[in-house]
Amino acid sequence: MSIYSSLLARPFAVGFSASTLLLLAACSASGPEPEVQASPASPLVRERLAAPVAAEMPAADSQKRMSTLVYAPSPIADVLPPGYRDESREQYQAYADNPVFAVAETPVSTFSIDVDTGSYANVRRFLNGGQLPPKDAVRLEELVNYFPYAYPLPQADAPFGVSTELAVTPWNPQTRLLRIAIKASDRSVDELPPANLVFLVDVSGSMHRREGLPMVQGTLKLLVEQLRPQDRVSLVTYAGDSQVVLDSTPGSDKAKIRAAIDQLSAGGSTAGESGIQLAYQQAGKHLIDGGINRILLATDGDFNVGISDFDSLKQLAADKRKTGVSLTTLGFGVDNYNERLMEQLADAGNGNYAYIDNLREARKVLVDQLGSTLSTVASDVKLQLEFNPSEVSEYRLLGYENRALKREDFSNDKVDAGDIGAGHTVTALYEIVPVGGKGWLEPLRYQANAQPASKSGELAWLRIRYKAPGEAASRLLERPIARAEAKPMNAASEDLRFAAAVAAFAQQLKDGRYTGEFDLAQSIALARSAKGEDRFGLRGEFIQLAEIAQSLHTSGSTPVRAQQ
Repeated sequence: MSIYSSLLARPFAVGFSASTLLLLAACSASGPEPEVQASPASPLVRERLAAPVAAEMPAADSQKRMSTLVYAPSPIADVLPPGYRDESREQYQAYADNPVFAVAETPVSTFSIDVDTGSYANVRRFLNGGQLPPKDAVRLEELVNYFPYAYPLPQADAPFGVSTELAVTPWNPQTRLLRIAIKASDRSVDELPPANLVFLVDVSGSMHRREGLPMVQGTLKLLVEQLRPQDRVSLVTYAGDSQVVLDSTPGSDKAKIRAAIDQLSAGGSTAGESGIQLAYQQAGKHLIDGGINRILLATDGDFNVGISDFDSLKQLAADKRKTGVSLTTLGFGVDNYNERLMEQLADAGNGNYAYIDNLREARKVLVDQLGSTLSTVASDVKLQLEFNPSEVSEYRLLGYENRALKREDFSNDKVDAGDIGAGHTVTALYEIVPVGGKGWLEPLRYQANAQPASKSGELAWLRIRYKAPGEAASRLLERPIARAEAKPMNAASEDLRFAAAVAAFAQQLKDGRYTGEFDLAQSIALARSAKGEDRFGLRGEFIQLAEIAQSLHTSGSTPVRAQQ
């Protein structure tokens, strides 16, 4: 299924309107309830949901759509104790920016690809709430890779296409911005192998809020609508303990699956490790040989019963992936959100991580990009770039700080790396200093200058290793990156210009260490020049978010930044 086609469908507008009305109804709740029981919408809610829909579509269509809308979760009151929101409990992993390397000393850069996009949605949540995000919440590669790009498709039997582009860096005319682009072949939902899915839902007390369980319920029901008869779904929950709420059920029985999701309620402590163990048992019990076997964990990551330390949970996911079951994490909630755990659990579990801040994002991840979310076309994908010292004196990799690999890891098939799903695009950016240009490093007094490389005309040599699905041995792709004269940024492709604007914005949100005098206004102008057709508004939304960030940076005032 195309990433774009579903966005034009009427159900999206209906679902989005429904979620908005439900949230407005929640905000008007008169007081907290001692226990929340999510159930089919009341007649009053159904009337409110139906009214705007009936006004713009024929009666027959309206009645048909109502069969879906009545399963929307009931509004939930915010019963958090007084002062809870005054103290942030959110957790993020701190990473130092990638250092600058001298090609004469360290000519090779190696890292694992990353297709997670949760950081962008999480940053969006903070900015829409009137706060700058915590610096550690900003992962540059996840912001850049949030957007689709028109990269070349694969040729021959390769599972993905590879292309490169070079332009003058917008924030530093002394350097060049090198883009490495990967585009995997797309697959429609109908082409996917049968799926054995386990919905693992956190129903603990920390999910007892509007942004928690009700959002999870709405999200999962979007996915239920995409299920085929050959797919199967189980539902496992955990709070103080864990239980199988719905045993493996065929995708054709959507009403039964939706009803099981609707009856969930939140309360109690969080035995996350127990829930994960039970979910893997359930997935293994119904394992489909040659199919998609995946757990979708929906939680805020606030584990506090059983195994709760970070390393043990990561090791659990890493051990379980050997059974052929992958783990995708869907992050929800605010205030106590453990993004550090969610992002790295997905990495360890051979899955992907997304943060769901609204139902539109849920639809993007679990409807429009369902093929890339569930189906892997290449696993353990590693990139290695060897720079030519006669052409490049210094370089730095933008982002991917948590994906760095040792040089020897590249050829070691036992070292885990990132996976690429059907239709995924991956963008990696390097800022490089051409020989003779002014770089960041002072010259050394006692070291001999590097001898020019014999391969003239080559800027660098690109190597990519990946494993085809089901294979244990990796395959190698190699290609040179030619020394084409770098274009001015305004002559580069729209995709490179937009990616450069997002990369500049991500750096500015952190500390602007390398962007110098290039400010948010210039990032916005660059993004606006590369907006293009933007039929579905993703680039336009980014420009609006950057403008919000700019307003929070207004001179003469102290920017409001969320604490972690």
